[in-house]
Amino acid sequence: MDMAVSTLLFTLQDMGLAAVPAVGFAMVFNVPRGALLYCALGGALGHGLRLTLHRTVGMPIEWATLIAAFAVSLLGIYWARRWRAHPKVFTVAAMIPMIPGVYAFTALLAVIEIDRRGFSEELLNTAITNGLKALFIVSALAVGLALPGLLFYRRRPVV
Repeated sequence: MDMAVSTLLFTLQDMGLAAVPAVGFAMVFNVPRGALLYCALGGALGHGLRLTLHRTVGMPIEWATLIAAFAVSLLGIYWARRWRAHPKVFTVAAMIPMIPGVYAFTALLAVIEIDRRGFSEELLNTAITNGLKALFIVSALAVGLALPGLLFYRRRPVV
């Protein structure tokens, strides 16, 4: 029971911290003041879902990101219909906390170290692994953000 409470508190803390950059970027993107709470909720729920799928369920972070981005995008479409706004008002800022900054930074550091110290198989492995992981996570964010719009706003039927 103690482990479950610890995991829950860690997830809630992560969600709270993820809401901060979501609101910050929403303010940079000039989102209306009334939508800031929804951007914070979207960022927190998306990051919390991704964390839960990745850490608790054991899903790879790329797939967890795709599912979380899809869920946030669906939620954004719901909020957009309810408040008569464009879905991107709610979703784009909510995706920002899921940007893979650590993976991209680690890949770039490895490339710089290869340039500075010379080639080593370990550095090349670090650069390629983290670079591909960052690329796949960004791709999952893009697909997850676009997919619900493609499904709901089609002019022709899917079938």
